[in-house]
Amino acid sequence: MRHAAVAAACFVGLIWLVWLIDLVFDLALQRLGVFPRSPNGLVGIVVGPLIHSSFGHVFSNTLPLLILGSAFLYAYPKSARIGIPAIYVGSGLGVWLFARSSYHIGASGLSYGMMFFLFTIGVLRRDRLSIAVSLTVFFLYGSMIWGIFPIKAGISFESHLFGAVLGTGLAVLLRRYDPLPPEKQYDWENERDDIEDPVIEDPRQSAQSAKKQVERFFD
Repeated sequence: MRHAAVAAACFVGLIWLVWLIDLVFDLALQRLGVFPRSPNGLVGIVVGPLIHSSFGHVFSNTLPLLILGSAFLYAYPKSARIGIPAIYVGSGLGVWLFARSSYHIGASGLSYGMMFFLFTIGVLRRDRLSIAVSLTVFFLYGSMIWGIFPIKAGISFESHLFGAVLGTGLAVLLRRYDPLPPEKQYDWENERDDIEDPVIEDPRQSAQSAKKQVERFFD
């Protein structure tokens, strides 16, 4: 868990560093975001998630990336090697192909992809760890589902939508990629199966048996 949290924190630290550099040197990095169907906009698939427009924008992505990234890396370490890069690149590619003609920046597509992955795979696997992670994610970020609809202007709902679609699809494909955690064994489950249960005799048979033993004794 510590390693997973450190890895998630490193990525969050990177997006904060990029935002600070952009703020201090006034680089206007927004123009490096994903611009749909433009050859120059292809670079945004890689760098767009690292770029944020304001303090509020980068701050709003910080906690979800920390929590969801840590949970993803901890609960599904093998799937994370495929899932996180696929969501990162795939959501940007979906935006480039189908989104509105505008610059799309920010890591919210990655957040949505991880949230939908963690919730869906918990429903599919149904082991204790998966269910616990799924319920926690739904409790904390279940309201994110409204972000896949074009409710608020100036927000790239397309990034949210393609991240959610990819996360759900990858959860279905990778649901058996990580081994199930070992089931807890109790002492009583390891007892010998050949130990017979004590037999409770009929009281009348017990009385007759005792009477015969007494008669043999006096004989």
